[in-house]
Amino acid sequence: MKLVVQRVSSASVVSDGVLTGSINTGFLVLLGIHKDDSLELIPKYVKKLINLRIFEDSAGKLNLSIKDVLGEILLVSQFTLYGSVVRGNRPSFIDAKNPTEAIIIYEEFIRELSKEIPVQTGVFGADMQVSLTNDGPVTIIIEDL
Repeated sequence: MKLVVQRVSSASVVSDGVLTGSINTGFLVLLGIHKDDSLELIPKYVKKLINLRIFEDSAGKLNLSIKDVLGEILLVSQFTLYGSVVRGNRPSFIDAKNPTEAIIIYEEFIRELSKEIPVQTGVFGADMQVSLTNDGPVTIIIEDL
């Protein structure tokens, strides 16, 4: 799994002209699912994500988690995180899990994450327009846990 986590003051996603998710303070998380990923990985990634301390405390240090600031998460599936351009200029997506299997992991990730924090989502496999105001900017990549 690969998570691109952006600390935001606001973020939203639109698919087919319909707003499917919108948050204020929190994380925009782009989730890529690798061909070898399984459901067993989800708890580890959810725990890391909700405990990630990238919000500033009163001293200005990155010391607070999303739960500490009562933030929200906008989760957007993005298979292109596993695009490789090692050979040529057109990305190869052979490392991304096939959509039929990936949606199962994506939906379970949402269920597990929702137990901990408010979650909004995009639409799996759809063409989406994502807007955000990156706060900081702060962007962290979580992978290979």
